[in-house]
Amino acid sequence: MSKLRIAVQKAGRLNEDSMQILKDIGINIDNGKDQLKASAKGFPVEVFYLRNGDIPQYLKDGVVDAAIIGENVLIEKGNGINIAEKLGFSTCRVCIAVPKATKYNGLKDLEGKRIATSYPNTVRDYLDKNGVNANLHIINGSVEIAPNIGLADAICDIVSSGSTLFKNNLKEVETILKSEAVLAVSPILSEDKQAILDTIQFRIKSVLKGRQSKYILLNAPNDKLDKIISILPGMKSPTVLPLAEKGWSSVHSVISKNEFWDVIDELKVNGAQGILVCPIEKMVL
Repeated sequence: MSKLRIAVQKAGRLNEDSMQILKDIGINIDNGKDQLKASAKGFPVEVFYLRNGDIPQYLKDGVVDAAIIGENVLIEKGNGINIAEKLGFSTCRVCIAVPKATKYNGLKDLEGKRIATSYPNTVRDYLDKNGVNANLHIINGSVEIAPNIGLADAICDIVSSGSTLFKNNLKEVETILKSEAVLAVSPILSEDKQAILDTIQFRIKSVLKGRQSKYILLNAPNDKLDKIISILPGMKSPTVLPLAEKGWSSVHSVISKNEFWDVIDELKVNGAQGILVCPIEKMVL
């Protein structure tokens, strides 16, 4: 049976998050240190550990069939590669930053300036769309030091917390794009491998839906049951069970993690008691 070859970043936070989601969908990998690839136990998958910047070309060439990769890298180097699923982790943004002492009024201030970056295609497209002509210095590595050593007037790099910019006396002035990890697919994919990928994508959707949701149980007075049910959308509708105590029911439902506190506050106002909230590992819809 064919094995689907999935590339992941060989080290760092994206590697850790990628291996965790593979584990969560039942793909367990025994990987020796510094090993290039490893096979899953009981599932037709091989995981390749590669440099993030090399993965787009491997996808184009069909060396790997799919990859968990930063969307920012795919936009920079992966023209023509499709995204099968956005994964919601390893979020960052690609930003332009300038020294804190620099007066900045808008993008036109970068006209004719020197910008150091590891993302020349992304920066050039952005500047061209906005009618700005700047000189790009391509750097692989510590881009943020370029203004301090006189190599550039500004930089463009990925930003997560902004602490690296702060340490290097830089301020963020433009956000070019927001990025997260994605499941990307090679344009050269056989039918049998597509079937394996479909199974993986189904499992990933179940895990991501679980991460975004909470299971809620509560006690509700029957005279306020209709109002409480209207607050809880559930997967189809809430489950309602009578309690041993007359006049009360137990209500079970699922709520979005993003709406959690607003829903809880409204439930309490409308008479809900004994509210329990539990994490959901997976949701199969």
